[in-house]
Amino acid sequence: MLETLDLDLSLDKDTYKRQLEVLMGQLRSLQNNCWQKKLPILIVLEGWAAAGKGESALVKKIVGYMDPRGFVVHPIWPTTKQEKQYPFLWRFWQKIPRAGQIGIFHHSWYTHVLEDRLLKNVSEGDMPIIMRQINTFERQMVDNGAAIAKFWIHLSKKELKKRLKQSAADPLKAWRVKSQDWQQAKNYEKYTAFAEEMLIHTSTRFAPWALVEGNSQRWARVKVLTEIVSIFTQALDQIHIRAPRPNNPLQEQLKHTEQDFLAQVDLTQSLSLKEYKKSLKQQQELLSKLQLKIYKHQLPVLIVFEGWDAAGKGGTIKRLTDNLDPRSYIVNAFAAPTEEEKAYHYLWRFWKKLPEAGKIGIFDRSWYGRVLVERVEGFATELEWQCAYREINEFEEQLITAGYILVKFWLHISQEEQLKRFNERQNDPFKQYKLTEEDWRNREKWQVYEVAVNQMIQGTSRPTTPWTLIAGDNKRYARVKVIETVTETINYQLKFR
Repeated sequence: MLETLDLDLSLDKDTYKRQLEVLMGQLRSLQNNCWQKKLPILIVLEGWAAAGKGESALVKKIVGYMDPRGFVVHPIWPTTKQEKQYPFLWRFWQKIPRAGQIGIFHHSWYTHVLEDRLLKNVSEGDMPIIMRQINTFERQMVDNGAAIAKFWIHLSKKELKKRLKQSAADPLKAWRVKSQDWQQAKNYEKYTAFAEEMLIHTSTRFAPWALVEGNSQRWARVKVLTEIVSIFTQALDQIHIRAPRPNNPLQEQLKHTEQDFLAQVDLTQSLSLKEYKKSLKQQQELLSKLQLKIYKHQLPVLIVFEGWDAAGKGGTIKRLTDNLDPRSYIVNAFAAPTEEEKAYHYLWRFWKKLPEAGKIGIFDRSWYGRVLVERVEGFATELEWQCAYREINEFEEQLITAGYILVKFWLHISQEEQLKRFNERQNDPFKQYKLTEEDWRNREKWQVYEVAVNQMIQGTSRPTTPWTLIAGDNKRYARVKVIETVTETINYQLKFR
Protein backbone atom coordinates (compact mmCIF):
# COMPACT_ATOMS: atom_id res chain seq x y z
CA MET A 1 0.00 0.00 0.00
CA LEU A 2 2.54 2.62 1.11
CA GLU A 3 5.12 1.58 -1.45
CA THR A 4 2.71 2.60 -4.24
CA LEU A 5 2.78 6.26 -3.16
CA ASP A 6 4.71 8.57 -5.46
CA LEU A 7 6.89 10.47 -3.01
CA ASP A 8 8.34 12.64 -5.79
CA LEU A 9 5.08 14.59 -6.13
CA SER A 10 5.54 18.29 -5.43
CA LEU A 11 4.13 21.78 -6.05
CA ASP A 12 5.91 24.89 -7.22
CA LYS A 13 5.76 27.88 -4.90
CA ASP A 14 3.28 29.97 -6.91
CA THR A 15 0.79 27.12 -7.40
CA TYR A 16 1.09 26.26 -3.72
CA LYS A 17 0.29 29.83 -2.63
CA ARG A 18 -2.72 30.11 -4.95
CA GLN A 19 -4.24 26.80 -3.88
CA LEU A 20 -3.52 27.43 -0.23
CA GLU A 21 -5.30 30.78 -0.26
CA VAL A 22 -8.43 29.24 -1.79
CA LEU A 23 -8.44 26.32 0.62
CA MET A 24 -8.00 28.44 3.72
CA GLY A 25 -10.93 30.64 2.71
CA GLN A 26 -13.10 27.56 2.20
CA LEU A 27 -11.98 26.12 5.51
CA ARG A 28 -12.95 29.24 7.46
CA SER A 29 -16.40 29.28 5.87
CA LEU A 30 -16.90 25.56 6.53
CA GLN A 31 -15.81 25.94 10.14
CA ASN A 32 -18.55 28.52 10.64
CA ASN A 33 -21.12 26.17 9.07
CA CYS A 34 -19.99 23.32 11.33
CA TRP A 35 -20.45 25.57 14.35
CA GLN A 36 -23.95 26.60 13.28
CA LYS A 37 -25.00 23.02 12.49
CA LYS A 38 -23.47 21.66 15.72
CA LEU A 39 -21.28 19.26 13.74
CA PRO A 40 -18.29 17.88 15.68
CA ILE A 41 -15.13 17.13 13.67
CA LEU A 42 -12.12 14.99 14.58
CA ILE A 43 -8.93 15.50 12.55
CA VAL A 44 -6.26 12.86 13.12
CA LEU A 45 -2.70 13.56 11.96
CA GLU A 46 -0.46 10.51 11.97
CA GLY A 47 2.71 9.67 10.10
CA TRP A 48 6.44 9.59 10.48
CA ALA A 49 8.35 11.79 12.91
CA ALA A 50 9.38 15.03 11.21
CA ALA A 51 6.67 14.53 8.59
CA GLY A 52 5.55 18.12 9.07
CA LYS A 53 2.49 17.51 11.27
CA GLY A 54 3.52 19.84 14.07
CA GLU A 55 2.85 23.38 15.15
CA SER A 56 5.33 24.97 12.71
CA ALA A 57 3.89 23.23 9.68
CA LEU A 58 0.61 21.45 8.94
CA VAL A 59 -1.28 22.12 12.16
CA LYS A 60 -0.44 25.80 11.90
CA LYS A 61 -1.72 25.91 8.32
CA ILE A 62 -4.97 24.13 9.27
CA VAL A 63 -5.80 26.53 12.08
CA GLY A 64 -4.27 29.62 10.47
CA TYR A 65 -7.53 30.98 9.04
CA MET A 66 -9.88 29.40 11.59
CA ASP A 67 -11.67 31.06 14.47
CA PRO A 68 -9.64 29.92 17.51
CA ARG A 69 -12.83 29.65 19.59
CA GLY A 70 -13.99 26.73 17.45
CA PHE A 71 -11.10 24.29 17.59
CA VAL A 72 -8.76 22.62 20.07
CA VAL A 73 -5.38 21.13 19.19
CA HIS A 74 -4.45 18.05 21.21
CA PRO A 75 -0.75 17.09 21.08
CA ILE A 76 -0.70 13.51 22.35
CA TRP A 77 2.21 12.67 24.62
CA PRO A 78 3.24 9.33 26.14
CA THR A 79 0.68 7.96 28.59
CA THR A 80 0.97 9.43 32.09
CA LYS A 81 0.93 7.40 35.29
CA GLN A 82 -2.65 8.49 35.96
CA GLU A 83 -3.83 7.66 32.44
CA LYS A 84 -2.45 4.14 32.80
CA GLN A 85 -4.98 3.57 35.60
CA TYR A 86 -7.81 3.58 33.03
CA PRO A 87 -8.70 1.86 29.72
CA PHE A 88 -6.37 3.19 27.02
CA LEU A 89 -9.15 5.09 25.23
CA TRP A 90 -10.16 6.90 28.44
CA ARG A 91 -7.82 9.85 27.86
CA PHE A 92 -9.17 10.36 24.35
CA TRP A 93 -12.78 10.34 25.51
CA GLN A 94 -11.77 13.33 27.68
CA LYS A 95 -10.72 15.17 24.53
CA ILE A 96 -13.50 14.45 22.04
CA PRO A 97 -14.93 17.65 20.54
CA ARG A 98 -18.32 18.94 21.61
CA ALA A 99 -21.03 19.63 19.03
CA GLY A 100 -19.82 22.29 16.58
CA GLN A 101 -16.19 22.06 17.67
CA ILE A 102 -13.14 20.75 15.79
CA GLY A 103 -10.68 18.54 17.64
CA ILE A 104 -7.25 18.26 16.00
CA PHE A 105 -5.12 15.36 17.22
CA HIS A 106 -1.39 15.66 16.59
CA HIS A 107 -0.82 11.96 17.15
CA SER A 108 -3.77 10.09 18.60
CA TRP A 109 -5.07 6.74 19.82
CA TYR A 110 -2.97 5.20 17.04
CA THR A 111 0.22 5.70 19.05
CA HIS A 112 -0.86 2.55 20.89
CA VAL A 113 -0.47 0.44 17.73
CA LEU A 114 2.60 2.26 16.40
CA GLU A 115 5.11 3.77 18.86
CA ASP A 116 3.96 1.70 21.84
CA ARG A 117 4.16 -1.42 19.70
CA LEU A 118 7.61 -0.55 18.36
CA LEU A 119 8.90 0.08 21.89
CA LYS A 120 7.25 -3.15 23.14
CA ASN A 121 5.05 -1.25 25.60
CA VAL A 122 2.07 -3.26 24.45
CA SER A 123 1.65 -6.97 23.78
CA GLU A 124 1.54 -8.23 20.20
CA GLY A 125 -1.39 -10.44 21.20
CA ASP A 126 -3.38 -7.36 22.16
CA MET A 127 -3.13 -5.76 18.72
CA PRO A 128 -6.38 -7.23 17.27
CA ILE A 129 -8.33 -6.19 20.38
CA ILE A 130 -6.88 -2.66 20.37
CA MET A 131 -7.61 -2.13 16.69
CA ARG A 132 -11.15 -3.43 17.14
CA GLN A 133 -11.68 -1.01 20.04
CA ILE A 134 -10.33 1.86 17.94
CA ASN A 135 -12.79 1.02 15.15
CA THR A 136 -15.57 0.89 17.72
CA PHE A 137 -14.59 4.27 19.15
CA GLU A 138 -14.53 5.92 15.72
CA ARG A 139 -17.80 4.34 14.64
CA GLN A 140 -19.49 5.55 17.82
CA MET A 141 -18.28 9.08 17.13
CA VAL A 142 -19.66 8.96 13.57
CA ASP A 143 -22.95 7.37 14.66
CA ASN A 144 -23.33 10.28 17.06
CA GLY A 145 -23.06 12.73 14.17
CA ALA A 146 -19.33 13.48 14.07
CA ALA A 147 -17.07 13.45 11.02
CA ILE A 148 -13.55 12.02 11.13
CA ALA A 149 -10.62 12.93 8.87
CA LYS A 150 -7.58 10.65 9.29
CA PHE A 151 -4.24 11.25 7.59
CA TRP A 152 -1.10 9.15 7.32
CA ILE A 153 1.77 11.35 6.10
CA HIS A 154 4.40 9.13 4.54
CA LEU A 155 8.12 9.78 4.11
CA SER A 156 10.89 7.84 2.45
CA LYS A 157 13.59 6.46 4.72
CA LYS A 158 16.11 8.90 3.26
CA GLU A 159 13.85 11.92 3.82
CA LEU A 160 13.03 10.84 7.38
CA LYS A 161 16.71 10.63 8.37
CA LYS A 162 17.47 13.92 6.65
CA ARG A 163 14.76 15.80 8.54
CA LEU A 164 15.65 14.25 11.88
CA LYS A 165 19.28 15.30 11.43
CA GLN A 166 18.28 18.81 10.42
CA SER A 167 16.00 19.20 13.45
CA ALA A 168 18.59 17.76 15.83
CA ALA A 169 21.16 20.28 14.56
CA ASP A 170 18.84 23.26 15.03
CA PRO A 171 18.99 24.66 18.61
CA LEU A 172 15.35 25.78 18.32
CA LYS A 173 14.09 22.40 17.12
CA ALA A 174 16.40 19.86 18.75
CA TRP A 175 14.16 19.47 21.83
CA ARG A 176 11.38 18.13 19.60
CA VAL A 177 13.42 15.15 18.42
CA LYS A 178 12.68 12.26 20.78
CA SER A 179 14.43 8.95 21.19
CA GLN A 180 11.30 7.30 19.74
CA ASP A 181 11.85 9.29 16.54
CA TRP A 182 15.30 7.83 16.05
CA GLN A 183 13.82 4.38 16.71
CA GLN A 184 11.47 4.94 13.78
CA ALA A 185 14.42 5.68 11.48
CA LYS A 186 16.41 2.74 12.82
CA ASN A 187 13.46 0.36 12.37
CA TYR A 188 12.00 1.94 9.24
CA GLU A 189 10.93 -1.34 7.62
CA LYS A 190 9.34 -2.71 10.80
CA TYR A 191 7.52 0.56 11.51
CA THR A 192 6.28 0.62 7.91
CA ALA A 193 4.88 -2.89 8.38
CA PHE A 194 3.12 -1.78 11.58
CA ALA A 195 1.66 1.21 9.74
CA GLU A 196 0.51 -0.97 6.83
CA GLU A 197 -1.27 -3.34 9.21
CA MET A 198 -2.88 -0.43 11.04
CA LEU A 199 -4.07 1.17 7.82
CA ILE A 200 -5.58 -2.08 6.56
CA HIS A 201 -7.46 -2.91 9.76
CA THR A 202 -8.63 0.59 10.72
CA SER A 203 -9.56 2.12 7.39
CA THR A 204 -13.32 1.79 7.55
CA ARG A 205 -16.35 3.04 5.66
CA PHE A 206 -17.08 5.60 8.37
CA ALA A 207 -13.45 6.64 9.01
CA PRO A 208 -11.17 5.89 6.03
CA TRP A 209 -7.50 6.79 5.98
CA ALA A 210 -6.15 9.35 3.54
CA LEU A 211 -2.56 8.58 2.51
CA VAL A 212 -0.42 11.65 1.93
CA GLU A 213 2.88 11.84 0.04
CA GLY A 214 5.00 13.80 2.51
CA ASN A 215 8.45 14.29 0.97
CA SER A 216 7.22 17.63 -0.39
CA GLN A 217 5.70 19.66 2.43
CA ARG A 218 3.86 21.92 0.00
CA TRP A 219 2.22 18.95 -1.68
CA ALA A 220 1.34 17.36 1.68
CA ARG A 221 -0.26 20.52 3.10
CA VAL A 222 -2.40 21.13 0.03
CA LYS A 223 -3.52 17.50 -0.14
CA VAL A 224 -4.47 17.40 3.55
CA LEU A 225 -6.35 20.68 3.39
CA THR A 226 -8.16 19.62 0.21
CA GLU A 227 -9.28 16.40 1.88
CA ILE A 228 -10.41 18.26 5.02
CA VAL A 229 -12.51 20.65 2.92
CA SER A 230 -14.07 17.67 1.14
CA ILE A 231 -14.87 15.83 4.39
CA PHE A 232 -16.36 18.96 6.00
CA THR A 233 -18.52 19.55 2.93
CA GLN A 234 -19.78 15.96 2.75
CA ALA A 235 -20.56 15.85 6.46
CA LEU A 236 -22.55 19.08 6.28
CA ASP A 237 -24.46 17.80 3.23
CA GLN A 238 -25.44 14.62 5.08
CA ILE A 239 -26.85 16.30 8.20
CA HIS A 240 -30.34 16.56 6.73
CA ILE A 241 -30.68 12.77 6.32
CA ARG A 242 -30.33 12.02 10.02
CA ALA A 243 -33.31 10.33 11.59
CA PRO A 244 -35.90 12.76 12.99
CA ARG A 245 -37.02 12.54 16.59
CA PRO A 246 -40.18 10.45 17.01
CA ASN A 247 -43.51 12.26 17.34
CA ASN A 248 -44.86 9.52 19.59
CA PRO A 249 -42.55 8.75 22.53
CA LEU A 250 -44.42 5.53 23.36
CA GLN A 251 -42.77 3.36 20.73
CA GLU A 252 -44.75 0.61 19.05
CA GLN A 253 -41.81 -1.69 19.76
CA LEU A 254 -42.53 -1.43 23.49
CA LYS A 255 -45.81 -3.29 23.24
CA HIS A 256 -44.20 -6.72 23.42
CA THR A 257 -41.09 -8.51 24.55
CA GLU A 258 -39.77 -12.01 23.96
CA GLN A 259 -39.05 -12.88 27.58
CA ASP A 260 -40.31 -11.50 30.89
CA PHE A 261 -37.25 -11.53 33.13
CA LEU A 262 -38.87 -9.36 35.78
CA ALA A 263 -41.76 -11.79 36.24
CA GLN A 264 -39.25 -14.46 37.28
CA VAL A 265 -38.06 -12.44 40.30
CA ASP A 266 -39.46 -13.83 43.55
CA LEU A 267 -40.57 -10.70 45.37
CA THR A 268 -41.62 -12.68 48.44
CA GLN A 269 -37.98 -13.18 49.51
CA SER A 270 -37.27 -11.53 52.84
CA LEU A 271 -35.06 -11.47 55.92
CA SER A 272 -36.04 -11.08 59.54
CA LEU A 273 -34.48 -8.21 61.43
CA LYS A 274 -32.22 -10.63 63.32
CA GLU A 275 -31.06 -12.36 60.14
CA TYR A 276 -30.57 -9.00 58.46
CA LYS A 277 -28.32 -7.56 61.16
CA LYS A 278 -26.17 -10.69 61.29
CA SER A 279 -25.80 -11.10 57.51
CA LEU A 280 -25.29 -7.38 56.89
CA LYS A 281 -22.46 -7.20 59.40
CA GLN A 282 -20.75 -10.28 57.92
CA GLN A 283 -20.96 -9.03 54.34
CA GLN A 284 -19.84 -5.50 55.21
CA GLU A 285 -16.79 -6.81 57.04
CA LEU A 286 -15.93 -9.09 54.14
CA LEU A 287 -16.26 -6.24 51.63
CA SER A 288 -14.03 -4.06 53.83
CA LYS A 289 -11.31 -6.73 53.69
CA LEU A 290 -11.76 -7.09 49.94
CA GLN A 291 -11.27 -3.35 49.51
CA LEU A 292 -7.67 -3.77 50.66
CA LYS A 293 -7.12 -6.57 48.13
CA ILE A 294 -8.62 -4.42 45.41
CA TYR A 295 -6.08 -1.72 46.22
CA LYS A 296 -3.13 -4.12 46.43
CA HIS A 297 -4.01 -5.78 43.12
CA GLN A 298 -4.89 -2.41 41.53
CA LEU A 299 -8.27 -3.67 40.38
CA PRO A 300 -10.88 -1.16 39.21
CA VAL A 301 -14.39 -2.09 40.39
CA LEU A 302 -17.57 -0.56 38.98
CA ILE A 303 -20.98 -1.24 40.55
CA VAL A 304 -24.00 -0.05 38.56
CA PHE A 305 -27.45 0.44 40.07
CA GLU A 306 -30.62 0.67 38.03
CA GLY A 307 -34.16 0.05 39.18
CA TRP A 308 -37.65 1.40 39.70
CA ASP A 309 -38.22 4.73 41.42
CA ALA A 310 -38.30 4.12 45.21
CA ALA A 311 -36.72 0.69 44.73
CA GLY A 312 -34.18 1.44 47.49
CA LYS A 313 -31.02 2.25 45.54
CA GLY A 314 -29.96 5.01 47.92
CA GLY A 315 -30.41 2.94 51.08
CA THR A 316 -28.62 -0.02 49.50
CA ILE A 317 -25.66 2.13 48.43
CA LYS A 318 -25.50 3.53 51.98
CA ARG A 319 -25.18 0.02 53.47
CA LEU A 320 -22.74 -1.00 50.74
CA THR A 321 -20.34 1.79 51.66
CA ASP A 322 -20.84 2.00 55.45
CA ASN A 323 -17.66 0.08 56.32
CA LEU A 324 -15.51 1.11 53.36
CA ASP A 325 -12.56 3.48 53.42
CA PRO A 326 -14.02 6.64 51.82
CA ARG A 327 -10.67 7.40 50.17
CA SER A 328 -10.98 4.37 47.93
CA TYR A 329 -14.52 4.61 46.64
CA ILE A 330 -16.69 7.24 45.00
CA VAL A 331 -20.45 7.35 44.38
CA ASN A 332 -21.72 9.12 41.27
CA ALA A 333 -25.42 9.83 40.92
CA PHE A 334 -26.54 10.56 37.35
CA ALA A 335 -29.62 12.61 36.60
CA ALA A 336 -30.80 13.94 33.23
CA PRO A 337 -27.84 15.17 31.15
CA THR A 338 -26.99 18.86 31.36
CA GLU A 339 -26.82 21.12 28.32
CA GLU A 340 -23.03 20.73 28.32
CA GLU A 341 -23.29 16.93 28.46
CA LYS A 342 -25.80 16.92 25.61
CA ALA A 343 -23.12 18.52 23.41
CA TYR A 344 -21.10 15.27 23.57
CA HIS A 345 -21.64 11.60 22.87
CA TYR A 346 -23.97 10.27 25.58
CA LEU A 347 -21.27 7.90 26.90
CA TRP A 348 -18.84 10.80 27.46
CA ARG A 349 -20.08 11.69 30.93
CA PHE A 350 -19.76 8.06 32.07
CA TRP A 351 -16.25 7.63 30.68
CA LYS A 352 -15.25 10.73 32.64
CA LYS A 353 -16.40 9.21 35.93
CA LEU A 354 -14.84 5.76 35.63
CA PRO A 355 -12.97 4.66 38.77
CA GLU A 356 -9.22 4.30 38.43
CA ALA A 357 -7.36 1.07 39.18
CA GLY A 358 -7.52 0.13 42.84
CA LYS A 359 -10.77 1.96 43.57
CA ILE A 360 -14.49 1.21 43.68
CA GLY A 361 -16.88 3.30 41.61
CA ILE A 362 -20.61 3.19 42.33
CA PHE A 363 -23.04 4.54 39.73
CA ASP A 364 -26.57 5.44 40.85
CA ARG A 365 -28.15 5.29 37.37
CA SER A 366 -25.94 4.93 34.32
CA TRP A 367 -25.68 4.70 30.53
CA TYR A 368 -28.78 2.49 30.60
CA GLY A 369 -30.88 5.64 30.65
CA ARG A 370 -30.39 5.64 26.89
CA VAL A 371 -32.55 2.51 26.47
CA LEU A 372 -34.94 3.30 29.34
CA VAL A 373 -36.06 6.85 30.12
CA GLU A 374 -34.55 8.41 26.97
CA ARG A 375 -36.21 5.75 24.85
CA VAL A 376 -39.61 5.75 26.54
CA GLU A 377 -39.87 9.52 26.85
CA GLY A 378 -38.72 10.15 23.30
CA PHE A 379 -35.47 11.97 24.22
CA ALA A 380 -33.57 9.56 21.94
CA THR A 381 -34.55 8.69 18.38
CA GLU A 382 -35.38 5.10 17.51
CA LEU A 383 -32.05 4.80 15.70
CA GLU A 384 -30.17 6.21 18.71
CA TRP A 385 -31.60 3.85 21.32
CA GLN A 386 -31.37 0.83 19.04
CA CYS A 387 -27.68 1.62 18.39
CA ALA A 388 -27.21 2.00 22.14
CA TYR A 389 -27.55 -1.74 22.78
CA ARG A 390 -24.49 -2.38 20.64
CA GLU A 391 -22.61 0.64 22.01
CA ILE A 392 -23.28 -0.35 25.62
CA ASN A 393 -22.08 -3.91 25.05
CA GLU A 394 -18.95 -2.57 23.35
CA PHE A 395 -18.32 -0.12 26.20
CA GLU A 396 -18.67 -2.82 28.84
CA GLU A 397 -16.48 -5.20 26.85
CA GLN A 398 -13.75 -2.55 26.84
CA LEU A 399 -14.06 -2.23 30.61
CA ILE A 400 -13.71 -5.98 31.08
CA THR A 401 -10.74 -6.11 28.69
CA ALA A 402 -9.09 -3.32 30.72
CA GLY A 403 -9.43 -5.42 33.88
CA TYR A 404 -12.56 -3.92 35.42
CA ILE A 405 -14.83 -5.90 37.70
CA LEU A 406 -18.30 -4.83 36.60
CA VAL A 407 -21.41 -5.64 38.65
CA LYS A 408 -24.84 -4.55 37.35
CA PHE A 409 -28.00 -4.52 39.48
CA TRP A 410 -31.64 -4.02 38.66
CA LEU A 411 -33.60 -3.43 41.88
CA HIS A 412 -37.09 -4.78 41.26
CA ILE A 413 -40.23 -4.03 43.27
CA SER A 414 -43.93 -4.54 42.66
CA GLN A 415 -46.29 -1.75 41.65
CA GLU A 416 -48.05 -2.12 44.99
CA GLU A 417 -44.82 -1.72 46.94
CA GLN A 418 -43.84 1.33 44.90
CA LEU A 419 -47.19 2.99 45.59
CA LYS A 420 -46.81 2.26 49.31
CA ARG A 421 -43.33 3.89 49.34
CA PHE A 422 -44.54 6.87 47.32
CA ASN A 423 -47.30 7.50 49.85
CA GLU A 424 -44.84 7.14 52.74
CA ARG A 425 -42.55 9.70 51.16
CA GLN A 426 -45.40 12.06 50.49
CA ASN A 427 -46.48 11.96 54.13
CA ASP A 428 -42.99 12.23 55.63
CA PRO A 429 -41.62 15.81 55.76
CA PHE A 430 -38.06 14.45 55.76
CA LYS A 431 -38.61 12.34 52.63
CA GLN A 432 -40.89 14.53 50.54
CA TYR A 433 -37.92 15.85 48.55
CA LYS A 434 -37.39 12.35 47.16
CA LEU A 435 -40.79 12.32 45.46
CA THR A 436 -41.31 14.33 42.28
CA GLU A 437 -44.01 14.81 39.70
CA GLU A 438 -41.79 12.89 37.29
CA ASP A 439 -41.94 9.86 39.60
CA TRP A 440 -45.74 9.87 39.37
CA ARG A 441 -45.64 10.28 35.59
CA ASN A 442 -43.19 7.39 35.23
CA ARG A 443 -45.44 5.22 37.38
CA GLU A 444 -48.31 5.76 34.92
CA LYS A 445 -46.07 4.20 32.25
CA TRP A 446 -45.14 1.15 34.34
CA GLN A 447 -46.08 -1.40 31.66
CA VAL A 448 -44.14 0.47 28.99
CA TYR A 449 -41.03 0.73 31.20
CA GLU A 450 -41.43 -2.92 32.17
CA VAL A 451 -41.10 -4.01 28.56
CA ALA A 452 -38.14 -1.65 28.02
CA VAL A 453 -36.38 -3.12 31.08
CA ASN A 454 -36.92 -6.67 29.88
CA GLN A 455 -35.53 -5.81 26.45
CA MET A 456 -32.58 -4.03 28.09
CA ILE A 457 -31.76 -7.11 30.16
CA GLN A 458 -32.08 -9.38 27.15
CA GLY A 459 -29.96 -7.13 24.94
CA THR A 460 -27.14 -6.30 27.36
CA SER A 461 -26.65 -9.34 29.59
CA ARG A 462 -23.47 -11.14 28.54
CA PRO A 463 -21.46 -13.93 30.22
CA THR A 464 -18.86 -11.38 31.33
CA THR A 465 -21.37 -8.60 32.12
CA PRO A 466 -24.54 -10.26 33.46
CA TRP A 467 -27.42 -8.48 35.14
CA THR A 468 -28.32 -9.40 38.72
CA LEU A 469 -32.02 -8.88 39.39
CA ILE A 470 -32.68 -8.09 43.05
CA ALA A 471 -36.03 -8.71 44.75
CA GLY A 472 -36.57 -5.38 46.47
CA ASP A 473 -39.97 -5.51 48.16
CA ASN A 474 -38.14 -6.40 51.35
CA LYS A 475 -35.39 -3.80 51.80
CA ARG A 476 -33.42 -5.91 54.24
CA TYR A 477 -33.20 -8.82 51.82
CA ALA A 478 -32.24 -6.52 48.91
CA ARG A 479 -29.43 -4.80 50.80
CA VAL A 480 -27.81 -8.01 51.96
CA LYS A 481 -28.22 -9.68 48.56
CA VAL A 482 -26.51 -6.78 46.79
CA ILE A 483 -23.48 -6.73 49.08
CA GLU A 484 -23.28 -10.52 48.97
CA THR A 485 -23.28 -10.46 45.15
CA VAL A 486 -20.54 -7.81 45.12
CA THR A 487 -18.29 -9.78 47.50
CA GLU A 488 -18.85 -13.05 45.62
CA THR A 489 -18.04 -11.41 42.29
CA ILE A 490 -14.86 -9.77 43.58
CA ASN A 491 -13.71 -12.98 45.31
CA TYR A 492 -14.29 -14.95 42.11
CA GLN A 493 -12.38 -12.44 39.97
CA LEU A 494 -9.47 -12.35 42.43
CA LYS A 495 -8.82 -16.03 41.69
CA PHE A 496 -7.71 -15.07 38.19
CA ARG A 497 -5.56 -12.05 39.08
